[in-house]
Amino acid sequence: MASNATQYKDLTPAAKLDKATLNKMVWLSCQLQASFNYERMQACGWLWSMLPGLQKIHTNKEDLAASMTHNMEFFNTHPFFVTFVMGIVLSLEQQKADIATIRSVRVAAMGPLGGIGDSLFWFTLIPIVAGITAPMAMDGNIFGPILFFIIAFGVEMAIRFWLMYWAYDLGTSAIGIMTKNAKELTRSASILGVFVVGALIANFGGGTQFGINIPNGESVISLQEKLDTILPCMLPFGLTCMCWYLLSKKGWKPIQCILLLLVIGIVGCAVGIWAGDYTALIPVPWHA
Repeated sequence: MASNATQYKDLTPAAKLDKATLNKMVWLSCQLQASFNYERMQACGWLWSMLPGLQKIHTNKEDLAASMTHNMEFFNTHPFFVTFVMGIVLSLEQQKADIATIRSVRVAAMGPLGGIGDSLFWFTLIPIVAGITAPMAMDGNIFGPILFFIIAFGVEMAIRFWLMYWAYDLGTSAIGIMTKNAKELTRSASILGVFVVGALIANFGGGTQFGINIPNGESVISLQEKLDTILPCMLPFGLTCMCWYLLSKKGWKPIQCILLLLVIGIVGCAVGIWAGDYTALIPVPWHA
């Protein structure tokens, strides 16, 4: 059976894939997670993306069946970096390497890319782009979301195409080049991401302020002004630290933190804790 094959029947190296086929596979890779499931993760999307190349490499139907079978095994990597793994595996498939080697290389290549991709994209690029374009959208500028899409999608596709050609040309040697400084790259991107997220908290969370005014004779003392003299944006910083503590130390789920913030916001508005253009439902003495 094809699933038990350890090597291909036709061991003659195939011709190099043309640019049209490689480009087609890059576009197909955008659907990597369309059939995501908890048994094989991205395996269906992976095979769908690889199929045009595999069909040209394996003219023997039994070899094609064997290749499709082992390429349907568990697969999970960063979706923007998947073409790096595709290029390496296609290079091995073209050389008709034994199936065990192709499996091992596929697993070895997909793992490190998850951490690198998360640090570079979800923790760095996307927050930076969103921080630039979100204020434009909030001001009613339609160019805000358009610019976000152009930058984010443009960078994503440029990386997909570059990694496909680079990895396909280098073959297995690309793994060593890519992962040589992976730890330092991931750490640097993570540090930059922390700074960006911190700036976003201060920028967008700065509107969360205390509306408590404490009577002091003929005048009042603003609690928010006193806090700002100690540390500006202390309140959003404190709420962020609270969520971090609940998520990392107490094992809370994100949805639980969201519900808690909703309760804090609604109850706080009801009794007049938060500043804003509304009328508290329950009058309290500190709003004198």
